[in-house]
Amino acid sequence: MGSVKKWRRKKMSKHKYRKRRKANRHKNKP
Repeated sequence: MGSVKKWRRKKMSKHKYRKRRKANRHKNKP
């Protein structure tokens, strides 16, 4: 599973990945 995650990350653009990460962080906030 780890290798698959890396492949998906590489395919995604850095900008998109960053935006998604930010959204996830806000979602996790209680």
